[in-house]
Amino acid sequence: MDPHVQYAYLSVSQFVQRLTEHPVGYIPLGTLEWHGLQNVLGADALQAEGLFIRAAQRFGGIVFPPFYLGPDRIADAGEGRSLIGMDASEATKPHQRLPGSCYWVSKGLFLQMLEALVAQAKRAGFICLIADGHGPSRKAWAELASQWEKQYDIILLSSINDFSPESYPALSDHAGRCETSTMMALHPGLVDLSKLEQDTWPLGVKGEDPRLSSAAYGEYILETTVNAIGQKLQELGL
Repeated sequence: MDPHVQYAYLSVSQFVQRLTEHPVGYIPLGTLEWHGLQNVLGADALQAEGLFIRAAQRFGGIVFPPFYLGPDRIADAGEGRSLIGMDASEATKPHQRLPGSCYWVSKGLFLQMLEALVAQAKRAGFICLIADGHGPSRKAWAELASQWEKQYDIILLSSINDFSPESYPALSDHAGRCETSTMMALHPGLVDLSKLEQDTWPLGVKGEDPRLSSAAYGEYILETTVNAIGQKLQELGL
């Protein structure tokens, strides 16, 4: 961790200096969620935070602590049980409660928390925020960004609204080649491809085959996305 870009590790003087130089905030939208047998449960937050730390180190700004709660689809499985997110995905057969997932809140509550953060960030002096991470969380942010921009007079960037998929490839699958490679680039000790069987599709995984993952491909994903963020901030004069 770099104490000079992460909000929680900044002194008052460090915060004021970084905010004055580049009033940009980065919000990692994470979960504690099944990301295949090969990845750790905090993969969403670890990827988003790692991506944003690189961007902040290179282009300025401050990285907020990750959100570890988020919305997702939820289905009644009977007997007081529920299936959340990837539990009921077509990539999870049979549908089942995947071990480790512990993040769900309603979309309404999630948006309330995000809006409160936008309001407080504006009060603290931020001019621009970018949030990204867990798929349903990034979609919820994108849905309300334009409304909150007008309401709070702040620039809110979204991977969905403000970037093309080609320029912003990060976090574009679920525990597939993209996310697994990104984790290998950021946290190589937290990925173990040997846990994946070679003759069957991995449970609860969507995207390209994670068995094709590599740290080199993860670096490509990270650098492509960081460069896109930098270009956007430059266009905005931030």
